[in-house]
Amino acid sequence: MTERTQFRFGLVGYGEIGSTLGAGLRGAGLESIACYDKYAFDGPYAALIQGRAREAGVTLVRSNAELAEAADLIVSVTPGVASVESAEAFVPVLTNRHTFLDFASATPKVKQAVAERLSATGALLGDGSIEGTPLHGYSMRMLSSGPAGERVRDLLVPWGMQIEFTGPTLGTASGIKILRSVLIKGIEALHDEMLLAARQYGIDEIVLASASKTLNRPWMDTVKSLTPSGVIHAKRRAEELEMSAEAVADSGVEPIMARAIAQRLRWKASLGLKDHFGGIVPGTYQEALEAMAEKAGLQTKKQS
Repeated sequence: MTERTQFRFGLVGYGEIGSTLGAGLRGAGLESIACYDKYAFDGPYAALIQGRAREAGVTLVRSNAELAEAADLIVSVTPGVASVESAEAFVPVLTNRHTFLDFASATPKVKQAVAERLSATGALLGDGSIEGTPLHGYSMRMLSSGPAGERVRDLLVPWGMQIEFTGPTLGTASGIKILRSVLIKGIEALHDEMLLAARQYGIDEIVLASASKTLNRPWMDTVKSLTPSGVIHAKRRAEELEMSAEAVADSGVEPIMARAIAQRLRWKASLGLKDHFGGIVPGTYQEALEAMAEKAGLQTKKQS
């Protein structure tokens, strides 16, 4: 492991993530941490931001220029919708002594746009993403990629952070996070819809216990079971989900997720995969995915 070295760390944004990182790293002994948050001195949360920074020993600055002056490694943790705008404000103040990474939840295209805006500054650029939760403190799981991905890992991991470098192509870390969100945030939405409807029938705890029994196994076991069998049974499962949507609607809850699932399963059934496999479940989920992609005419995106 790389040894701990003192360096000047900068944060863009001091919300839940920024304040967790700031407090954790200061507590671990990193001496110089500055933060620029445009709401730190004006807005409904100014007192909260200032209080968190004061308690942690993090210096709040009033501009992008002040942050660039105070820090050599800058990590942006603003919302993804603000990534490009935030980066543009750093164009006049970054130089080749800076390392800059955007850790917002955003698409690889957004992160590449950030890098494009900053390319003329000479700064070492990369992107990152957050897999974990602030409930785990500043050592929450994070990913990095791009030319600066290894540098941010080597500087911060010795101070107690958990960062995995995922490769030299900028956008890789963000792509992993934003695509897994289809599943992770989908689970949240599915829980909401299932439990709201079941609650109307007075059976929410029973339904949740039943689902928990089925899912009480390693997640990859679920993938290896559902994905191969789904190419054979998509039509039947779509019909079942259409009935589920009716039950949800009868409870008074709009079946947004159930209808979307039925639509996706109908699409899969339309590919003719049952005939493709001769009615026999393929041996692996990769075989099932490959057949789906081929029938749908999907071309694999190659990383540049």
